[in-house]
Amino acid sequence: MRRAVLLALLSACSAADAPPPPQPAPAAPTATRPPRLVKAPAGGRVAEAVVAEQATADGDLVVVYVGAAWCEPCVAFHDALVAGNFNNDLTNIRFLEYDLDRDKARLEADGYTSRYVPLFAFPGPDGRAGGRALQGGIKGPGAADNLLQRLRPLIAEVRQSPG
Repeated sequence: MRRAVLLALLSACSAADAPPPPQPAPAAPTATRPPRLVKAPAGGRVAEAVVAEQATADGDLVVVYVGAAWCEPCVAFHDALVAGNFNNDLTNIRFLEYDLDRDKARLEADGYTSRYVPLFAFPGPDGRAGGRALQGGIKGPGAADNLLQRLRPLIAEVRQSPG
């Protein structure tokens, strides 16, 4: 009997032979998506459109973007965004695009007012203007990059304290 116990002990696996304990799976990386320009609906309340966009944003930051066809910095930003020039700089952002000339009254009704365009406004959870905004830009070849440089810190601030 003693011999059987001794044989059993000698043939048992040592701790070094035991498989390692399972390791937790690495956290899935957050998907980064290029910025999207979303045309705002032609009618209805701005706040309702913003809330609807926020509901489908899949974690993206929704920004109300107000431009005009006659605004040089607006056109420069729009064209740069569409061309993919800001794909690495403005990830996971949806720009809900309004036209000042067409949408001014309904923008103002939900607090989206500015003295200058373009306007980049960060909405509150109710879809109304949340108080954080950037307005105006420079003309000329550096217009889009100027807006990008000014948007970066504001976006970082909003992402850190969304309230």
